Amino acid sequence: MVKENKTLKVQLVRSPIGCKESHRATVRGLGLRRLNGVRELEDTPAIRGMINKVDYLVKLL
Repeated sequence: MVKENKTLKVQLVRSPIGCKESHRATVRGLGLRRLNGVRELEDTPAIRGMINKVDYLVKLL
């Protein structure tokens, strides 16, 4: 059996400037560099937790 990996598309919709340093690091950890940048990431509990931490900066597509 082949298990397909689920993915999430995440877009940075707000600038992390002025946010906590840990939140900025989380955004960088998600691979988001510039405003409106989009990344397709594997749907794991760790990634979900990172997205929840900075939910006011990102949007799921």
